[in-house]
Order: sequence, then C-alpha cells, then structure tokens
Amino acid sequence: MKTTIIHRLILSILGLMLASCANSEKKIVSEVEVKSDIQVTENQFKGNDMRLGQIQEKDFPQMVESTGIIDVPPENKAIISPYMEGYVKDTPLLIGDKVERGQFLVSLENPDYVQLQQDYLDALEQLQFLKSEYERQKTLAEEKITSQKNFLKAESDYKRNLSRYNALKKKLQMLNIDPSNVEKGNITSTVNLYAPISGSITEMMISKGMHVSAADKLMQITDINHLHLELNVFEKDVMKLKAGQDILVNIPEATEDTLAAEIHLIGKSIDEDKRTVRVHGHFKDEENNNFAAGMFVDAQIVIGSQKAMAIPSESVVSLDDKNYVLVLNSKEKNIYYLDRREVLTGDSYKGYTLIKNAADFKNGDQLLVKGAFPLITAE
Repeated sequence: MKTTIIHRLILSILGLMLASCANSEKKIVSEVEVKSDIQVTENQFKGNDMRLGQIQEKDFPQMVESTGIIDVPPENKAIISPYMEGYVKDTPLLIGDKVERGQFLVSLENPDYVQLQQDYLDALEQLQFLKSEYERQKTLAEEKITSQKNFLKAESDYKRNLSRYNALKKKLQMLNIDPSNVEKGNITSTVNLYAPISGSITEMMISKGMHVSAADKLMQITDINHLHLELNVFEKDVMKLKAGQDILVNIPEATEDTLAAEIHLIGKSIDEDKRTVRVHGHFKDEENNNFAAGMFVDAQIVIGSQKAMAIPSESVVSLDDKNYVLVLNSKEKNIYYLDRREVLTGDSYKGYTLIKNAADFKNGDQLLVKGAFPLITAE
C-alpha cells in the first residue's frame, strides 16, 4: 500500500516537471519568434508598394568640407556717398526697391553748393580777362615791347586761374550740377545722386532732414545677377583643389536641395587667424538661384571618387541611435519573413548610403529597400 502511494507521488512530480519544461521551452520558442521575425503577407507587400533589392557597388565622391557665404563681385556692389556734406532733402526709396543705372536716388541741400557755383562763375569771369591779358603780353613780348617779367606774370596768373576754373568745373560735375546751366545763371541749392549700377537697395542709412558728411554711407545697391560662392577651405586641404572641380552646395536657411557649382579661383594667401584659404566658386545654374548675398552655405568640394558597397538610403532606418535594415529570411505560402539587421553606415550620395559592414551580409541577400520604416519602428 505504501509502495503504491510512493509510486503515485513520484509519477505526479515527474509529470509536473515535464509539463513545466514543456511550457518553458514553448515560452522560449515564442520569444525567439517575436524577436527575430517580421511577417508580411503578399497583399501587404504589394499594397504598401514594398520592394526588395541587394547591396551593390556604387561610386562615392571623395569630398573636402568647407563653409562660406553667397556673395557678388565687387563691381556688382555700390556704396552711395556724397562728395560734399549736406542735408537729406528727398529720397523715395526703401530697402528692397529695384533701381536702374542712372535712376534718381536722393537729393541733398546745402548753402555751400551755392557758394561753389558762385566761385565757378567768378573763376570763369577772371579767366576771360586773364586769358586776354596773357595773349596781349605774349604778343608784346614777341615784339620785344614789354619785359619778360610782365609776360611771365600774365602767363602765371592765367594758368593758375585756368587750373582753378577746371577744378571748380570738375567739382560741379561730380555733384551732378551742369556747368553750362550755371553759366546761364541757373544756380541751385540742391544736388541729386543717381544710381551708378542697376540692382536692388540692400542697405538704407538715411532719413529726410538728416545731415550727412562726405564720408558717410547713405545706401548700398547690390546687383544679384551674378551670385557666386566665397568658401573658406582649411590649408591642409588646399593642395587637393583645382579649378573646375564640382562643388555640392547646401543653404540650410533657404532650401533642402543641393545646388551644383564649380571652383573658379583658388586664393594664394592664408588667413593667419583661421588658417584657411579663400576659394571662389560659380553656380552652374545662375538664372534659377533666387538667393540673397550674404547667405551662409555648407559646401563639399568633390576631389575624387571611390567605389563602395551601398544600399538605397530609404532602406536604412534609425532607431535608438542605431541603423537597421530588413533582410529577407524566407518566403513561404505568400508570407515574407524578414529579419532586422544592424548596419554601420557612411556617407550618402544620390539616394544611396555607404555600408561599412557589408562583409556581414551574404552574397545574394535581399533587403527591403522600400517600406522598411513602418515595420522596424512598429516592433
């Protein structure tokens, strides 16, 4: 009797142990399935426009990093300053206004302008008298009727006044006052300044009634029809550069597109503080670049190329500071079984991303190159 009871206890204990082991094994298998496989049906695959592809060899450019700004040539930028001090009488322009060469910009008023014209008229009147006296003394000297001293004095007075007359005339022309109008008695107390180039008003530092001196900057005109790049390249990279090399330009504040440019000139001196060299570049498509001078740019100068294994950038998904792709494990009964695999990525170029650990993948491995993002992030 006791033996039977003992046997039953032993059998019960063995049965519980076996059941526990089976449940544990089932749990482990279940956990492995959840962690390792992602299942996608044929309908889901087609309905979400998913696509498989393989790691392939691609050309990746070798590039030198640089930063800089968009600028215009010196001849496309004009600073407007007066030649004489005065008070701002009128200016119809605002920042952003477009102007044509020769267009009126601002008028200044000053009594000194009137005095300048009066001095010009006085010099003109004296010039006529002194010229007549000079010619008379010259004739008398040739006939030896007058002394050489009188002739030389008349010549000196005439030439000195002629010089003064020409200088005053030039000042009037610089102030845009027509000397012929002054000679007719048309004296003005104002002068007008006109645009030396066509462009847009990019700076305005004056207002009506303001006093300005000859050294003051009144406004600035910039012609953006020929925007170019002014890049700063570290001296260690300068020897790798040459004219004609391609530049990939990014303007963070304006557009996400990459713009094409090329090196036009390379500076021959080094900035001692920054240890950089200035590189001048031209956009390949100037007509469609509607940017402003002074914009900051990031640029990569292409100095060569290298072949590397890569996959479409769309297939790489970042999650928790790591990058992953989905690799096809198998396809059974219209179901795709996909494994998540970590990848070490490098540079990206024209829609492809360099894979540093391509050796971890087998030849012929198929990756989900489109549609991986929702599957990985949903895990």
